[in-house]
Amino acid sequence: MAEESVDDMYFGCNYLMHEEVMGRYSEEMYKGPFKEAWKEAEECANIKIEEQNLKEYEGLTKAHLQAICAYTDDNIYTMFNNDCRNGKKSYGSSFQFHSLHFFLTSAVQILNKHYFCHHTFRRTNHIFNVKENETVRFGSFASTSYNRTLYDFGIKSCFEVETCAGGFLNKLSVVDGEEEVLIPPYEMFIIREIIVDKNKMKALGVESCEVLYVLKSAGYKSNLNCKLMRQ
Repeated sequence: MAEESVDDMYFGCNYLMHEEVMGRYSEEMYKGPFKEAWKEAEECANIKIEEQNLKEYEGLTKAHLQAICAYTDDNIYTMFNNDCRNGKKSYGSSFQFHSLHFFLTSAVQILNKHYFCHHTFRRTNHIFNVKENETVRFGSFASTSYNRTLYDFGIKSCFEVETCAGGFLNKLSVVDGEEEVLIPPYEMFIIREIIVDKNKMKALGVESCEVLYVLKSAGYKSNLNCKLMRQ
């Protein structure tokens, strides 16, 4: 269940956390590993504001767009997701990405404010030790797509995902054409089926995968919800 995840979903404290991010944690955006990524993401956000009809994305601010740009670029993607997956004990202290985590979580929630359930696909070269009917979380932000053929992301483990908390990034991503739906760390899933039979995978159009996990949304689990408001 990814118990070491930074899984704050800010339910009940979104406004107060925004104040904290713009105050206590604002320096994260201007120093350390996040500095250059945030600076580059500002230019990306400005371009998105010029190019897109933001009425389609009502509620998103420039900071939300910057967070999406920073995440979907390659500069800090790996470091950020590793810290999110393992940073529970450092959240509120030495965790380096409070601001990015907040704005990205908030953006995903705004993009799916009606809890629409997306049916998406994910590829990776990681191997997982899980069983059918087990409840799991990705534990970090997880990129999924409407496109099943993004082979560059991997073939060892594939996921057919029903996500009801994920947000469709559409044209807001740095990378065009990926049809990305971003899943937050706190969403839980039931593993409905694990498929290794090649004939069955071929019938589903995913014969390139070594194993296919079929996941169904099972609600939320946020161990750190509003933690920073309680310390």
